[in-house]
Amino acid sequence: MREYVRIHEMDNVIVAIREIAAGDTVTVGETRAVAKENIPAGHKMALRDIQQGGEVVKYGCRIGTASEAIEAGQWVHTHNVKTALGDLLEYSYEPVKAEEKRTQDATFMGYQRPDGSVGVRNEIWIVPTVGCVNNIATALAKSANERLRGTVEEVIAFPHPYGCSQMGDDQEHTRTILADLIRHPNAGGVLVLGLGCENSNIDVLKPYIGEVDPNRVKFLVCQETEDEMAAGGKLLDELIAYAAPFKREPVSVSRLVVGMKCGGSDGFSGITANPLVGRFSDLLISKGGTTILTEVPEMFGAETLLMNRCENREVFDETVKLINDFKQYFMEHHQTIYENPSPGNKKGGISTLEDKSLGCTQKSGSAPVKGVLAYGQRVEKAGLHLLSAPGNDLVASTALAASGAHIVLFTTGRGTPFASPVPTVKISSNSALAGKKKNWIDFNAGVLVEEKEIGETAQELFDYVIAVASGQKVCSEEAGFHDMAIFKQGVTL
Repeated sequence: MREYVRIHEMDNVIVAIREIAAGDTVTVGETRAVAKENIPAGHKMALRDIQQGGEVVKYGCRIGTASEAIEAGQWVHTHNVKTALGDLLEYSYEPVKAEEKRTQDATFMGYQRPDGSVGVRNEIWIVPTVGCVNNIATALAKSANERLRGTVEEVIAFPHPYGCSQMGDDQEHTRTILADLIRHPNAGGVLVLGLGCENSNIDVLKPYIGEVDPNRVKFLVCQETEDEMAAGGKLLDELIAYAAPFKREPVSVSRLVVGMKCGGSDGFSGITANPLVGRFSDLLISKGGTTILTEVPEMFGAETLLMNRCENREVFDETVKLINDFKQYFMEHHQTIYENPSPGNKKGGISTLEDKSLGCTQKSGSAPVKGVLAYGQRVEKAGLHLLSAPGNDLVASTALAASGAHIVLFTTGRGTPFASPVPTVKISSNSALAGKKKNWIDFNAGVLVEEKEIGETAQELFDYVIAVASGQKVCSEEAGFHDMAIFKQGVTL
């Protein structure tokens, strides 16, 4: 196992793989530096002197400036590094040739739906239109899970606190996300459960949903029935009977859509888990598949790398709008755009937002950016897409599912048990986490600092995702976890 790594030849810092003790000598090429203090695993050490105001370089890019003079061998972190980012910026399109490889097709065992879509699960979903009926939805799911038939895997309720007392974009977002979930092909059948007097009641929601198969989607307004539990149970039995005959069959991976997200990062995330997901993304896209990258605030500081990979000027302009609109959202709420990473991120070795962003965007791999999606917009063409959503784990992962992701890949250096509406694969950035939290972590990318080759490991991750798409449950599914969250921005009445 390596003791430390210099990620890019231009870097003036190294990242400790294991703790570097004070007095240890670090040698990179012809450069030698003696550690002046203990450097925790995942954290940075200066490889050469950096003057006050000088650039701190990692990933070959600036991750901030020195807030004081830093000597070679010193620990480089939040105490002596500050962000170098500004607010709204003007960008110029400087396209780079993004390689578009094509590799042999592969298949997974999925569910072909009558409308031509494909699912990787055959579940029955209960989608409340308003938080007032959350407990009814949960009780109905619990009861119906005792009556499963055929290939139906589970009845799942998706409680949320919205659907009423909302205004403007918040109300539109709720309706759009609920409609997206109702149409999602991982659900063999859906019960839309309303109260009756809410702003986003079933009649209001129907135009957002569009035309549906009445065998697949059922509606129940609780205020209009004497016994909502009996009526709901009957409708769920009909949905189970409808979905029970579906069988898995071979489907080209060109039909697979995978979302990409990270959270609770550490100093290894940008070295192991995120680059690994980037390799996976390139591999899936080379077979005609689709990936979606989100959490826009964690693109700040690395956005030009994505902008210059846009396939044309139109996509570049959409990406500029994506970034600046999110910055404007922060400014309108009187919040700092370049807020430092979370306490967990800092503890793991990430010093600035640039540091985190440059690691995060590695999940995008090297493929060209084909499109930009608004929050709640469904993906319609193959390739790499950018999705407007915040960094919050539950909100962003729900947004990925709503945009059409069958599966979400979630990289983490700290660990998390959460789930989303679709199978959520937790990928650890370090082996210690994978060993400690076997009930949370599905795939260990920490092996990449233990001399494992990234190409081989990317193929192993690809094979694992194919297994998940074909029915293998991830840890959060085994635990019975199913979460969803909607982006709230404005006033609650």
